[in-house]
Amino acid sequence: MIALLRRYLPRYKWPLLLVIALLFVQAVGTLYLPELNAEIINEGVVTGDTDVILRTGAVMLVVSLALMAAAIVAVYYSARVAMGFGRDVRSAIFRSVESFSQADINRFGTATLITRNTNDVQQVQQVLLMALTMMITAPILLIGGLIMALRQDVPLSGVLLVIIPILLLIIALVMRRAIPLFGALQRRTDHINLVMRETLTGIRVIRAFVRTGHEEQRFDAANRDYMTTALSLNRLFAITMPALMLLMNLSFVAVLYLGAFRVESGEMPIGNLTAFLQYIMQILMAIMTAVLMLVVVPRAAVSGDRIKEVLDTEPSIQDPVASTTPSQRGHVELRGVTFGYPGAEEPVLRDVTFEARPGETTAIVGSTGSGKTTLVNLLPRLYDATDGAVFVDGVDVRDVDRQELWKRIGMVPQRAYLFSGTVASNLRYGDQEATDDELWQALEIAQARDFVSEMPEGLESPIAQGGTNVSGGQRQRLAIARALVKRPDLYIFDDSFSALDFRTDARLRAALGRELDDATVIIVAQRVGTILHADRIVVLEGGAVAGIGSHEELMASCETYREIVLSQVTEEEAA
Repeated sequence: MIALLRRYLPRYKWPLLLVIALLFVQAVGTLYLPELNAEIINEGVVTGDTDVILRTGAVMLVVSLALMAAAIVAVYYSARVAMGFGRDVRSAIFRSVESFSQADINRFGTATLITRNTNDVQQVQQVLLMALTMMITAPILLIGGLIMALRQDVPLSGVLLVIIPILLLIIALVMRRAIPLFGALQRRTDHINLVMRETLTGIRVIRAFVRTGHEEQRFDAANRDYMTTALSLNRLFAITMPALMLLMNLSFVAVLYLGAFRVESGEMPIGNLTAFLQYIMQILMAIMTAVLMLVVVPRAAVSGDRIKEVLDTEPSIQDPVASTTPSQRGHVELRGVTFGYPGAEEPVLRDVTFEARPGETTAIVGSTGSGKTTLVNLLPRLYDATDGAVFVDGVDVRDVDRQELWKRIGMVPQRAYLFSGTVASNLRYGDQEATDDELWQALEIAQARDFVSEMPEGLESPIAQGGTNVSGGQRQRLAIARALVKRPDLYIFDDSFSALDFRTDARLRAALGRELDDATVIIVAQRVGTILHADRIVVLEGGAVAGIGSHEELMASCETYREIVLSQVTEEEAA
């Protein structure tokens, strides 16, 4: 947490200095008021001098008004600094996560990354706000209160030698137990977010398999774990606060009892005893403030460590120091590519070698789990090959700046995802400067013009998050149109026609063949009809290349391909 504060607070140097100055003034004024109160009693009330009472009372009123003004301004700028700090840290986490490879995101998990960017940042932000409003004044009041108490009466101040060590002992025992519980509480929060996210994402599967009750039990278990940990913390502090208050009240009684003897003996004026009581309360309240901070600081410290872990994570895939810019052609070549996911026993791809040329369509087929999607994910460097190399226009993709690489690729993933907004805003993800005519042209090629034109607002029709207000087939066609708007050198369609009927599929492929005659097209497909007319078909089996060639060549030479084809069409249709 300290590292986060050192990294992001310097930009707020002047507001911080102002807050510290105001808090210092506020603390000094608070320490000065009991002194004035003692003066009123000793020199005004006891002697019956009304002028002293009025004059000193006026000074107390001015000091109080000044304290009020300083407190308002200090709280205002403290809030600005704390909120700005939270904004900066959230932005830094978001930018850091955006630079992660898919493997890095998988290692952390989506649920915990969301928690770290929301709940964890909020914990640190809350501590910063409390520190700027309370923690700075607490040590001043503690030290200043001790000095002022000694000024009032040295022998009576001996009470503090008993009170303060006991308070510190109680606080140390509480923190020893509380810090591990705060770490456990954040992990429980992660787990609740994970279960909730899985339930919302997979709600249709849950209902289809009648597992609503099971998921309710699963969430209830996570919820109970959180509650149990939170209750343990609350019980701990429920015991702590009354114990500290009891100690404070006993201290107050002890000071009154012993002070009465000193006043009676004439060794201490009654006004000084009143001021001494106020200083004792200020000292104890400063310690109580420290206790309150210690309640939240350990949890914030845990949150700070979790945030720092994200910010300090070096992405496993990084841009080269000196990048190379390939020529604009779109030629793709894989040379002896092997890839295994982190922690997996066996590689998903083994010694894969093939080419995809401009002006040609290369299809990738294979049984489920053969590594088709993994293979195309290597092209935009969502993952890096474990062995071998992927080349784009003769340059290893690891030597190309990723932004430059992504500009050349139009990718339509297996699961078409649309963002909340409009049809036009989603299509312009491909090109922010695209005109409406270019959008309609892309929709025409993607066979989406008809249903978009039937929408009440056309291109400005709203799209819900994830595209949940359109059908699966419409979502796929809009995702294809989005890639077409980009006009890249290389198109990757990862099983992007699965939700389309045969007629729409055929029309779409025909349109793509006409419009993308100069681009490199790579299609991953399960449906044989989608890839029959591809210039080159790569057959994967168990992560290795089982055959490469045209449909006719593979039907004659590759048994794996032949089995895939004949499982969907008859011998006559295949011929």
